[in-house]
Amino acid sequence: MKVLIFGLPGSGKTYLAQELKNLFSDRAEWINADAVRTEHNDWDFSKEGRERQNKRMQTLADQAVKNSKIAICDFICPLEIGREAFNADFEIFMDTIKKGRFDDTNRLFQRPDYSTYDCTIPNYAVKTKRNDVDAKIIAAQIEEMIKST
Repeated sequence: MKVLIFGLPGSGKTYLAQELKNLFSDRAEWINADAVRTEHNDWDFSKEGRERQNKRMQTLADQAVKNSKIAICDFICPLEIGREAFNADFEIFMDTIKKGRFDDTNRLFQRPDYSTYDCTIPNYAVKTKRNDVDAKIIAAQIEEMIKST
């Protein structure tokens, strides 16, 4: 099961991913985009750099799934084509802010027409642990999907 948590920088992706990882414990592998960029020392946000990062995240998620883990991936994933290529089983759009801290990402980001779960809690509430409730709801939905496959 591949779970994609995407949205603008500062929308609460990492916080929610961490909560889901805690709920699934050793059944899940958390793949954080900043950690992956750090590991590869690749902070290139050009079109090519973003495509390279998307491919890295996809490869790591696919490997986790092959190892019978739930792959919990949090990254901006700004383009619809990148989200389609990632091919998540469960998508969570962090629609908690309208504008991130990077103008180039704001201009580039394509809001989705559809995701499995839209988290629309305002950013200030994300910081006060409101996402704990969402994490439990999402975890239950993921469990149902796993059972049905």
